[in-house]
Amino acid sequence: MINVLINGISGKMGQVVLHQIEASDKFTCIAGVNRSNNIYDIKTTPNVIIDFSVPEATLSMLKYAQEKHVPVVIATTGFSDKQFNIIKGYSKKIPVFISANMSYETNLMISLVSRLAKELNDSDIEIVEAHHNKKLDAPSGTALMIAEGINNFLDNSMHYEFDRHSKHSIRSKKEIGIHSLRGGTEIGKHSVFFFGNNESLEITHTVTSRTVFANGALKAAEFIINKPAGLYNMDNLINKS
Repeated sequence: MINVLINGISGKMGQVVLHQIEASDKFTCIAGVNRSNNIYDIKTTPNVIIDFSVPEATLSMLKYAQEKHVPVVIATTGFSDKQFNIIKGYSKKIPVFISANMSYETNLMISLVSRLAKELNDSDIEIVEAHHNKKLDAPSGTALMIAEGINNFLDNSMHYEFDRHSKHSIRSKKEIGIHSLRGGTEIGKHSVFFFGNNESLEITHTVTSRTVFANGALKAAEFIINKPAGLYNMDNLINKS
């Protein structure tokens, strides 16, 4: 059995991960922590930590993980560039798997739209994401993953436009518009639009259950426990590298 510690266990995703672990014959949850308790109070060292929390809690957890030499799976979003560089620093000492979206199909979508962007290189590209009204960060980490995937295929020639209301100029061909919707209980919906002359193409991925993220995190946990120190993501898991 793989012993898991859940960081952010009291949150919605922490509870879904716990439920999926309880239904599994590969994993057992030895402990969970949230803002009200201390990770150092846990007596048993886990085989892996799964993190669905907030950036500040993730960074606190990483200090413990390094001291105990425990691999981590980070599914938290909303990191600043400075925080992400701190995470990269920890990955030089322990294996760190990080993804803003643990869904296999979402990552497949990113691969697909990135290649489409290369083919439809004269199109205007817009990304729209929708999430529930309790989500803290905007745009979503997944929307930024999509934009970065597209930009990489376009030789990093694009810039991101998050807010047009104060602009009084026509749309640049070198921008990717990113828009956020927040409302109700929407779990996650991401659409990429390619607007050409007299036609358009839309690719949409919709999540109807949080279990897809939990199952992806568990796959990542199983993948990373025998890996050397380093920074890993869904591409490594999909390609088993």
